[in-house]
Amino acid sequence: MTPESTQIADMTAGEMTALFQLGELSPVEAAQACLQRVHDHNPKVNAYNLLNEELTFEAARYSEERWRLATPLGPIDGVPVAVKDIFLTQGWPNRKGSLLTSPEPQLVDAPAIAALRRNGFVPLGRTTTPEFGWKGVTDNPLDGVTSNPWDPTKVSGGSSGGSGAAVVLGMGPLALGTDAGGSIRIPAGFCGVVGFKPTHGLCPMWPPSAFDPLAHVGPMTWTVADNALLLDALAEPDSRDVTLPANQVSFRDALEDADVAGLRIAFSANLGFVDVDPEIAAAVAAAASQFEEAGAIVETCDPGFSDPLEAFNRLFYAGAANALRDIGPEDRAKMDPNLIHVAEWATGLTLLEFMQARNERAALIERMSKFHQKWDLLLTPTLPIPAFDAGLEVPQGWPHERWPTWTPFTYPFNMTGQPAISVPCGFTKSGLPIGLQIIGPRHADVSVIQAAHFYQQVRPLTSIRPAWISST
Repeated sequence: MTPESTQIADMTAGEMTALFQLGELSPVEAAQACLQRVHDHNPKVNAYNLLNEELTFEAARYSEERWRLATPLGPIDGVPVAVKDIFLTQGWPNRKGSLLTSPEPQLVDAPAIAALRRNGFVPLGRTTTPEFGWKGVTDNPLDGVTSNPWDPTKVSGGSSGGSGAAVVLGMGPLALGTDAGGSIRIPAGFCGVVGFKPTHGLCPMWPPSAFDPLAHVGPMTWTVADNALLLDALAEPDSRDVTLPANQVSFRDALEDADVAGLRIAFSANLGFVDVDPEIAAAVAAAASQFEEAGAIVETCDPGFSDPLEAFNRLFYAGAANALRDIGPEDRAKMDPNLIHVAEWATGLTLLEFMQARNERAALIERMSKFHQKWDLLLTPTLPIPAFDAGLEVPQGWPHERWPTWTPFTYPFNMTGQPAISVPCGFTKSGLPIGLQIIGPRHADVSVIQAAHFYQQVRPLTSIRPAWISST
C-alpha cells in the first residue's frame, strides 16, 4: 500500500529508494508529496523562490519508468532534490538572489547538477540565498527574507538558508549548498539538519566561485546516511574543475564501519577565543561525552590559533569585490547595500595586505596539519549563539556590523580547506536547534562522516520536526 503523502514527505532519500525498488512508491508520488509541502509551508519560510512543476514531473516520470524496468541510474534516482539558486541548471534560471541576473533558463549544468542528472535526480526547485551567496543569513533584494522553520521569526542562516529550511519541512530530503565561510554549516546549525563541507576540491565547482579557494560544494540532509548518499554523487570528478582525484570509496558504504572506539578526539568548547552561549556549551559538551563513552580518547584541547577573522575578511571580501568589479553605480544601487559596502572596503586593500592574508591562511593550514598529527578529529560547537531575529545580518545589539563575527567556528576551516560537518545535538529551552561541528584533517572526509553517523545513531533527533507542519 502506498504511504500517505504526509509520510512520504518525511521520508529520507534512502527510505524512498528502498520503496521505489519494491514498487511500493513511485518517484512521481515522492515529487507530489514534497511539492505539496512546498505549497503548504513555503509562504511561511520562503525556502524556495522558484518551482517548475513541469520539469519536476518530467524527471520524475522518466525515473518511474527506469525503476519499473529495474534500470535506475544510481542510488538517488527519483529522489527530489532542493537546488540552491547558485548552481547552473539546464532549463532553470540562475538568479543568485539578485535583481541584476537574468530570468532566462540556463543552457548548461554545473558539475554538481551534471552529477545528479547522471544519477537520475528529480529537481524540485530553486532555494533562496543572499545576493551572490555573500553572507551568513538569507535575505536578498529579489526574494526577500528566508525564515527558520522552528521559529519563523528567526533567521535560517545562510548562505544556503533556503536549502536548510526546505529539508526540515520535508520540502525535499536532499539539498545542495555551498560554503565559503560556513554557508552550509551555519544553516545546518540554526535549522537542525546535517550539513557537510567536504575537503576543498573533493566536489567540483564550476564556474569558479568568486570566493575560491574558500568555497566548497556540499550536501544538506535530514540524516547523515542521506548526506553520504548525496556526497557519493557530488564527489564525481568533472573536467571543468581542477578537483582531487576521483574518490575511491563510497561514503554510504563507509557508514557501516562508523565506530569511534580508539579515536583520538580533541574537544574545544571555544577554540580559545570564542564566547559561547551557556546552553550551547552544555549541549556540545554532552555530545562530546558520547564519544568518550563509546571508547574514543576525548580530551579538552584548543588547536592553538588566534582568531583569523581579519585575514578571512580580506580573502572573502576581496572575492566579493572581484565579483562586482564590472557592476556600475546605477546597478549597484539595486543591490544589497551591505554587499556593496564590503566590496568597496576590499577594493581599498593593497596587494601586500591581500598577500599577507594568504600567508596567514598558509600558516593556519600548517598549524592544523600539525594538530591533526595527534588528533584524529576536533569537536566544537557549530555556532556560539542560537538563531536570532530574521531580517538582520547580526543579532540586535551585537557589537559588530558584519556576519562573520558571530560564526567564528566555521570560517577558520574554510581557510584550511578541512572537512567539517554540522550535526544536530539538541535544542535550546526556547526550541531552537544546536549544532555539533566535527572537523577532520584534509582528506579525512570518511572519518568525519563516520563520526557524525555514530553520533546520530546514539543521539537520534530525526523523529523530531517542527510541530506546526503536522497541522496540514
